[in-house]
Amino acid sequence: MAVMGLGTDVIEISRIEKQLQRSNRLAQRILTATELAIFDEHSFPARYLAKRFAAKEAAVKALGIGIGNGISFQDVEVHNLPSGQPFLRFYAKFAQICEQRNITSSHISISDEQQYAVATVILESP
Repeated sequence: MAVMGLGTDVIEISRIEKQLQRSNRLAQRILTATELAIFDEHSFPARYLAKRFAAKEAAVKALGIGIGNGISFQDVEVHNLPSGQPFLRFYAKFAQICEQRNITSSHISISDEQQYAVATVILESP
């Protein structure tokens, strides 16, 4: 496998908390319907949203294209295996670019600690 991209993002969880105090619009913009359902039931919604935001930003950085350049937050979805290990699913423009570049797999690490959430994504081709 060849590494085709590497991206990392760090965000202050307090930034997300402040946005959520005003409205849920940020969550609706960042999260897919599946993720939003989890967010609505989550014990720590700001932490959940911050980690998803960091994961999606890291994914687009790994691709080398920023959000808003034809890529939407909705194009990347973060899931977890029963073990808790995260994995990514790509849709729409993000998936199309991956196919064009022969990117067939991804790896993601997500973590949070008190004030920050961080995610790193690696994209690979055969």
